[in-house]
Amino acid sequence: MVDVSQHELVPEHTVLDEAEVEDMLADYDIDRTELPKIKRKDPALPDDAEPGDVLKIVRDSRTTDTAVVYRLVIE
Repeated sequence: MVDVSQHELVPEHTVLDEAEVEDMLADYDIDRTELPKIKRKDPALPDDAEPGDVLKIVRDSRTTDTAVVYRLVIE
C-alpha cells in the first residue's frame, strides 16, 4: 500500500510539543480552539498525531519561499 504522507507533493507535517504550542499561541494571541482544524483521518498526518495535537505544516510558496501554517487535529 502507498504511504500518502511520504509523497513528494505532501508538505512537511510536524507535531509540536506543548512548549512550542504555547509559544506559537502567545505569538498570535489566540486560543488553541481558534486554529484551523484537520481531521485525524487525513492521510497526510504523521502516525503519532492525536486529537488535540497541533501540527506545523511547512509548504512551498511562490512569494515567500516557504509558508508555515498550523492546524489543530480533531477526531
